[in-house]
Amino acid sequence: MEAAKNVNNGGPVAPKDPVKKRPFFFIMQGKQVYGSPQPDGRGIQFIYENDGRLIDAARLAGSITDDYMLDLLRTTAGFRKMVHSIGVSVSGRVPDEQVKFVMQMYPNTPGEPTTNIEKEFPMDGMENIIELSSVNWLASDHEIGQTRFEFARPGVQASVDVRFYLNDGFVAPIQREETLVDFASDNYKKMIARSLKLKGNTDRLEKLLAKAGAGEDITLGFIGGSITQGAGAIPIHEKCYARVFADEFEKKYAKGGKVDLVKAGVGGTPSELGMIRFERDVLRDGIKKPDLIVVEFAVNDEGDETKGVCFESLIRKAYSLPWKPAVVILFAVFSNDWNLQDRLGPVGVRYHIPMVSVLDAVSPQFMLLPEDGRVISKNQYFYDQYHPSNLGHQIMSDCIVNLLDAVNAEPSEYDEEVDLEKTEPAIGADFEKVVLVDRKELPRLKSRFGIEIVSEGSFTDTDKDLQHVEMDSEIKPVPEFPYNWCHEENAQSNDPFVMKITCSKLLLVHKDSGLPNAGTAVVYVDGKKVLEADPLKNGWTHCNAVIIHNGKRTKEHEVKIELAPGMEKKKFTILGFGVVE
Repeated sequence: MEAAKNVNNGGPVAPKDPVKKRPFFFIMQGKQVYGSPQPDGRGIQFIYENDGRLIDAARLAGSITDDYMLDLLRTTAGFRKMVHSIGVSVSGRVPDEQVKFVMQMYPNTPGEPTTNIEKEFPMDGMENIIELSSVNWLASDHEIGQTRFEFARPGVQASVDVRFYLNDGFVAPIQREETLVDFASDNYKKMIARSLKLKGNTDRLEKLLAKAGAGEDITLGFIGGSITQGAGAIPIHEKCYARVFADEFEKKYAKGGKVDLVKAGVGGTPSELGMIRFERDVLRDGIKKPDLIVVEFAVNDEGDETKGVCFESLIRKAYSLPWKPAVVILFAVFSNDWNLQDRLGPVGVRYHIPMVSVLDAVSPQFMLLPEDGRVISKNQYFYDQYHPSNLGHQIMSDCIVNLLDAVNAEPSEYDEEVDLEKTEPAIGADFEKVVLVDRKELPRLKSRFGIEIVSEGSFTDTDKDLQHVEMDSEIKPVPEFPYNWCHEENAQSNDPFVMKITCSKLLLVHKDSGLPNAGTAVVYVDGKKVLEADPLKNGWTHCNAVIIHNGKRTKEHEVKIELAPGMEKKKFTILGFGVVE
């Protein structure tokens, strides 16, 4: 018999035996990403991995519990020791469209060059492998700082999986595929029902629903940190809990009237800043009169130097508005099942303000198996260790809707509203009357507070490199505190900013930065040094409010701000002041 010939007539070639995959774990599984508009016309999704975020992703998405393996993720050297290769798959609506995956290292010292791991491929859902042995590493690499998905155009939405394949000697737990969330299930409804921490006095919510039911226009206001800004929602302006709630409110409760969303979340900031920017960002300097104000700072206020006084001051500021809006306190949750509802809850109890706890809803069921009643896993709920995913934002919205449904079903628990003038604060309300003073507000408030800018000194420029946030239903970010005083780097002098002002309490709002050109400023009140404001302490561009005078009596004070010795050629920005008469 003639031996068989190996003939290929141009048809498909049989594949080789597949190479056995190494053990791996997810750091992202089914994560939604969105190309936010960039100045150069591209769309980019930034995912920050530093400060423990990557470790938390390994816990949440990869079920890694080995402390040694988690500790290796703290540094680039440890990452290289454990990880052999990175597997990335991206699924988009246009499979042939390209995406660039970038994993950027952060340096030991700010300003040093670092390595970018990059690979471009189509969004067809196929896994692409990047072997770390092919990467040209730099000695200055310290840690994995961020992951980016870069698109040729903005507005691209996709789902991504990222796996870390391990070097020999390392093992990972079996990676479980997630199950779908059944929003119609009894377990889901029970989970959402647990979020109602206090129904309180519902008169204002009843009036809100009656107004919407009568076909009148409604304004819904939200103030908080990055979760209220929409972090983790893809796209942020459509899937954040505030927008999802506004859409649901319009569909379920509004009978023909317009629903206007006022969203004022600023990432990384507590109620200490929220109370200062309330009139500008929520009331829009008197233009907006929200019928509902949701306050969400339960995961941002750990660093509040007043331990709740600023939060209660903000609540009273909202509650005392003359048109009597409904006020709701919303307690979000971090992936470690933590928030500050035990500290801040007494404020809601004192004023009979409705309170909604996402922690009470989701955390008890995280530890269950699906067959034991788990509705949603932590990996599904959280986008990262701090922020909810699209599913998480949906749940937050549903928790607020549950409150309104409860109001519809049962009358108010209280007959009369709390009289703020006759009610002692639960924690304190020293800053209830705080107002913002910046370049824009200065002419209007000058006589009220006896403000005299003795000298702007070297703070004559206006900083335009500011924290930007997506507000309302818009995707285009807007700058925070654009009417500022800036001492630019390489300024010709180090003359101090000097201001006289009559007040009892005073806060400085300054810009934090992660850039090496930022310098420390020294703050004096009445000749006494009260603060060294270091913009690099927090390591990224955002707004920082800090108390520089907290007195009992109203009197004139002199404030002086200048760059610290040796910092004269660095940059420092005074964003504004919070002032109490």
